Order: sequence, then structure tokens, then C-alpha cells
Amino acid sequence: MSLDLDLAQLSALRAAVSEGTFDAAARSLHVTPSAVSQRIKALEATVGRVLLQRSRPVVPTESGRALLSLAHQIEVLSADLVHTLNLESGDDSADPASPPRPAPRIPMPLAVNADSLATWILPALAGLTDRIAFELHREDQAHTASLLREGTVMAAITGESAPVQGCSSTLLGAMRYRAVATPGFMAEWFPSGATAEALGRAPVVVFDRRDDLQDAFLRSKGAPADAPRHLVPSSSDFVRAVGLGFGWGMVPDLQRDGAPELVELAADGIIDVPLHWQQWQLRTPSLELVAAAVKHAAAGSLR
Repeated sequence: MSLDLDLAQLSALRAAVSEGTFDAAARSLHVTPSAVSQRIKALEATVGRVLLQRSRPVVPTESGRALLSLAHQIEVLSADLVHTLNLESGDDSADPASPPRPAPRIPMPLAVNADSLATWILPALAGLTDRIAFELHREDQAHTASLLREGTVMAAITGESAPVQGCSSTLLGAMRYRAVATPGFMAEWFPSGATAEALGRAPVVVFDRRDDLQDAFLRSKGAPADAPRHLVPSSSDFVRAVGLGFGWGMVPDLQRDGAPELVELAADGIIDVPLHWQQWQLRTPSLELVAAAVKHAAAGSLR
């Protein structure tokens, strides 16, 4: 069985999922919402499956995720080809006296954990912004791979080492975290050191409810996870909250330079979190450029 898939219909599917609604997808594609709806219905008729849950935002079904991945691949391959042709031959229809129009930027959705986003990944990608339009999805490193499985992103910085189906996986290194607090907080809550009893009472700062780093340190000390918690879902503000004495927290070494006053709770209060680069096995020039930039930056930033 072969499928005659329409590129405009695939683009409508991708835009609907990326933008969240048919109206927003229509604006991005410069068509009417009715046209987006008709194209997606036609695509569903072609494959014989429901591809989207018509919620707000729209959510792809399992079949929709499979086609969404294909839509992303076609879009990137097409954009890479346009970029190559523009660079090699220029714009044949343009006035020779006018400067050549720049090639359109290639769309690149990536999933990145918050602490990498706050430290080393943006400088790594900065040199590619004249060629690539990045769409960065922030998610915990334990969950970024799910965005690959859904077809939402082309590559991810993830804590998972096992390759997602259809992807390759490369170890980038490890991000080191240390349990730290202010000297004043240490004097108030840990006068006799970071004992299990003291850790069970001392307030703690966590990034969000998925953040397990602080709990991992508590488990290593045999301490209960009963202490008051402050949720601060921003990497820079998380470190600031620890520096203001909200509580203790696991802070990346890469962010300790901005908070030199913080001291360690214990000599063994260290957790290394391995990070992996997972990407589609589909090789495109733009994806290879991004992968090379990420791996080079990780070699100089991670352990």
C-alpha cells in the first residue's frame, strides 16, 4: 500500500500542532482557518485515521504524531534544499543590480533542559541563527525525549541514553550540581552540619514538581522529604532564591560563578547528571551543523 500525501496538507498538520489552534495555523500559513481544517480533514481521509484531537490546544493522536514527524522532516529537507540552491545560484529572477535576497531560515525545533538553556546552549547556537530559525522547547532532561517520540522536535538534550526509535544518541557529558546555601542559612539550619534530622526540617528550593535532584540528595543522606518547599520554575531565579536564603538547593557548577557567596552543605553533596544528544537519524545539512555546534560546546562546558 502506498500513500499519496499532499505537502500542503502535511504543512497544515504541522502548523496546527505547532501553533495550537487552526486560527493561529492559518495566520502562519497565510490561508483561512477553513482551508487549514479542510486540508487536515483531507489528510485524515487519505490515511483513514483521526490525526488531531480538536481541543485547545489541538493535540496529535498517535497516528498524527507519526505524520507530524514526517511533516517536520519534509519541511527541513525542503528548506535545506532552498538554502543550498540560493547560496549556489542566487535568485535568478532578481534584478542583478539589487542585493540577493537571503535564503529563508530553516525551522529547527529542539527540546532543551532548563539549566542547559540558562547556561551553555544559547551561545552554542548563536552562530547558526543566520541560517536556522530555532524553536526551543524547555523541558526537564528526564522528559525531553518524550517530545522526540511525539514528533514535536527534531533533536533533544536528554537524560535518556537509550535512543528513541528512529534517533541516534550521543553522550555529551555530565552537568554537575552541588547542594548549596548561604552562610546565614547554614548557621541557622545546619549548625552541626547537614545531618539527616536537620535536612528533614530545613526549607528547600526546587525547580518544579518534576525536579528530583533535591530529593535524590535527601535520599542519599537518609533524610525525609518533609521540609517546606519553595517552587521557583526559572533557572536563574532558582539560584537567586537560594542566594536570598529561601532554602538550600542543588545548583549547577555552571551557575555558581553568579553566586559566589553560596557554600556547600556537605563535601559529598554532588550529583552528576549525564546529558545526551538525541536526534533524528535523517541526515540534513542544517541538523548536522546544529549537532556539531552542540557537541563542541558541551565538550567545553560539561564534565
